[in-house]
Amino acid sequence: MAKHKNKLSKILNSRYKVVVLHEETFEEKAAFRGKLWYWITGAVSAAIVLVALTVVLIRATSLREYVIGSSLSGYERSALLEAYARIDSMEQVAQAHDRYLNNIRQVISGQAGETPEEASDEQATGNGAAATPSGNLDVGLSEDELALRELVESGAPYDLPENPGSARTGISSYTFYSPIKGIISSSFSAKEQHYAVDIAVKQNEPVRATLSGHVVFASYTPETGYVVILQHGNNLLSLYKHCASIIKKVGSFVRGGEVIAFAGDTGELSTGPHLHFELWYNGNPVNPTDYIAF
Repeated sequence: MAKHKNKLSKILNSRYKVVVLHEETFEEKAAFRGKLWYWITGAVSAAIVLVALTVVLIRATSLREYVIGSSLSGYERSALLEAYARIDSMEQVAQAHDRYLNNIRQVISGQAGETPEEASDEQATGNGAAATPSGNLDVGLSEDELALRELVESGAPYDLPENPGSARTGISSYTFYSPIKGIISSSFSAKEQHYAVDIAVKQNEPVRATLSGHVVFASYTPETGYVVILQHGNNLLSLYKHCASIIKKVGSFVRGGEVIAFAGDTGELSTGPHLHFELWYNGNPVNPTDYIAF
């Protein structure tokens, strides 16, 4: 045993030299000397350091997901996926609301995509195109109008159930209340871009909702004064402009025939006490006198 120990000690204490030579000239560029156990200790130490650095790198970076795998439990993973799905849904709802508000702004400013006559001509030249199910008639609608329809059909705020017969007869199946009684001073004219009827009335005459719906806009604008916009079912909007005052707030639900404001002479475009009344169906203005007797 002592003989073997002496032999091992002799081997470990043997000195070795590592020389770096030039390949062509064999000129000595560097030399490293040391006992064998120095070289063994250095190699083991370097290996330990390398392993430690690798472990730290894997644990501290996203590499652990690929090497070790996720440390999340099944419940935590499912909860995380559910949270991601909710975030994505919220983002889609926010985008739909933005498009919906843009549509409302266009209606307030009187910007129409196409007139009802143009829409009917386009449908007449469809050469028997396949009919779509109720609530999905998107022929001729702009991106904003489609977004508004998707928002209404998704059950978002300000939505009302569609009239069962609306798919067959459009808005003619509704029974409209006259928003106010008076003399029509300016008629609907798509050519002149006057998408409304102006009804001359006395100051502070009550203005009534033409149908049941939700108030989506109730505020003052410099050009049209106090304005109320109601969202009804089946992508139908009604607008009441130049009011003297408003008695309903945004988000309020009103019944057809319920007083929502009082007629007046507000706004830069007003020329006297009257009600500027508009109807918009599927993002397009329609002539209110086709459905309402003022």
